[in-house]
Amino acid sequence: MESTLTKHERNLAAMLHASAFSKFFIPFGNFIIPLVLWTANRRDYAFVDYNGKQVLNFQISLLLYSIVLGAISIPLFAGLFPGLLNGSLLGLDHLNDYNNLNIDFSQSFNLSGWLFPLGMAGLAHGALFVVNVVYTILAVIRTNEGQEFTYPLTIKFLK
Repeated sequence: MESTLTKHERNLAAMLHASAFSKFFIPFGNFIIPLVLWTANRRDYAFVDYNGKQVLNFQISLLLYSIVLGAISIPLFAGLFPGLLNGSLLGLDHLNDYNNLNIDFSQSFNLSGWLFPLGMAGLAHGALFVVNVVYTILAVIRTNEGQEFTYPLTIKFLK
């Protein structure tokens, strides 16, 4: 496929991959800018169409993985501050005085021993960041050389 590609096609494909770094400057830029570039050029160039799908699938997959890791780490993070849930910080510590309610969160919601899993979730987020940066740079280099590049860990949303 290298011999039939023009320099313009290779540059567009490399720019699609490099545009994923726009997330550092524009919120959701890693989705918006590749989407705009891809939709503007997908009908004209098959190589650009293929690479646009790869970029968007990879970025959407990483977002989904980050959401799952975040959802897993929220209860672990809440466990680091068990005093937050017993009501004294929020001014609800005298709630038991009214209507003979017996509410005690401090014993049933003590997750303070879960620091290790929270740290593991943080390391997993860091690993996702490194995977994103390394494979995006690798994709820019390979597509600029005219090679097809497929990202690892990608769910194919766009086919």
